[in-house]
Order: sequence, then structure tokens, then C-alpha cells
Amino acid sequence: MERKLRTFIAVTIPDSVREKIAEFQEELKQHGADVKWVRPESIHITLKFLGDVEEERIDEVARAVQRAVEGVKPFPVSVGGAGTFPNDRRPRVLWVGVEESAEKLADLAMRIDGELSVLGFERERRKYSGHLTIGRVRSPNRIGPTVEAMHSVEFEGGVFEAAEVLFVKSDLKPTGAVYTALKRIKLQG
Repeated sequence: MERKLRTFIAVTIPDSVREKIAEFQEELKQHGADVKWVRPESIHITLKFLGDVEEERIDEVARAVQRAVEGVKPFPVSVGGAGTFPNDRRPRVLWVGVEESAEKLADLAMRIDGELSVLGFERERRKYSGHLTIGRVRSPNRIGPTVEAMHSVEFEGGVFEAAEVLFVKSDLKPTGAVYTALKRIKLQG
């Protein structure tokens, strides 16, 4: 039986941004909402979620991502602001946003989506929205005050340079997902 790996394509963030997000999460935890908080070391910007991919296709997918990023130079990304998906009344995901270069991330995601569709991966139907998931809501219990707190603070996560795209394997564990970079693809322009 062929082995499948749960995978996605992402841009990682530096520790300086992770630390600010961790501090923001700690502030939000004070409100006691029933949220599964994403461990700071696992926070990233997803460009495309692939799901289960046969292990023997890893190199083929990596080559497609390499083609997609050809001609793309490293670019600055600023992390700031916060929100919820799908909305504040019934949030399922809590996130911090991407301010500067949101359109560059969207273009990168679209290029990757296009190259991978040639390999048979389903195209993304929703408009790309660059964000960093910081928590998943388990129940509506005390979520209102948490959402209010998210919006009352003007979250600033800092600026970093997106210089590479990662092809990542996700292993689901009882303690949360464990991510391992399968391939690192440099942005070189």
C-alpha cells in the first residue's frame, strides 16, 4: 500500500513574529474562551493545503512549486490586525492578518495553485486571504469577550522578509499537529 502524507505549502515566520503572536494569545486566553490555541512554533502562512499526497509524488509536487515561484523575488510581509472566520458572531477560526504584501502572497498562492492544478490537484475556489491561524474555536462558550478583546487591541506582529516557500508534512497528534519541512524552495527572482 502506498504511503500518503498530509501536506501543505507555506511561508514560515521568524521567531520575533511568533513571540508577539504568543503574547497576543496569552492576552486572549485571559477571557476563558473554549479555544484550541495553535502552538506558536506551528504558526505559518498557508499558501495551499494539499491534503493527502502519495509519498512518491513529493518530488513532482516540489518541482511544480519551484516552477510556480520562478521569477518571484523575496518580499517584505507585515503581520498585523486580527479577525475571525467565517464571522465574529459564529467564529470557528481566530487569526492575525497580513497587511503589507497581502497581494504578493495572493499572487504566489495563485501561481502555486495553477501549477498544482496541472498535476491534478483541485483549484482553490475561495479567494485567497493571507492569515496566520492562532486558534480554533471548540465551542461558543465565552467566545464573545475574546473576539471583543481581539478587536480592541491593535495587534502588530512586525515585518519580515518572505524568502522561501516550504512544502510541509503535517502529522496529526493528540497534542496537536507536528510540521516537518519536506522541501525548502528559495525565492530568487
